[in-house]
Amino acid sequence: MANNFPDKLSEIGRNCFCLQSRMTARVLTRQYNAALAPHDLEITEFSLLVAIKQGVDSSMTELAERMAFERSTLVRSLKRITERGLVENSSTKGRAVKYVLTKKGDEVLNEAMPSWLAVQASVRENLSEEIEPVAVLQSLRHLRNAGR
Repeated sequence: MANNFPDKLSEIGRNCFCLQSRMTARVLTRQYNAALAPHDLEITEFSLLVAIKQGVDSSMTELAERMAFERSTLVRSLKRITERGLVENSSTKGRAVKYVLTKKGDEVLNEAMPSWLAVQASVRENLSEEIEPVAVLQSLRHLRNAGR
């Protein structure tokens, strides 16, 4: 089959928003997961604990939307941290399920926070001097919103 887009193929590796963001996410995920491993947490679970601790979501649907999780990913992560006794269902009205941190979850989050802060500082320090961390985060938010 003939290649109808030879001039476009070279652009993909350099300019594809999705490819570049996924490559970046994989690299960062490995770094954050390594830092959080002593606490038996992955960055997804740590982020969920933080979001649940903040208590701003009234349902799993809202939590999934806010964190840009596929529902199946959210369910798997919630199952793992629930089984570990870090979160529990709280009583809510209707069918909505809301989670809260347990005492153990609070302790694990507090113990893991210095590890997260250290890797966060390391990533920030490794940005080139021409790149403002606030601008990077703002650009990522804009990119995420453009993809919705």
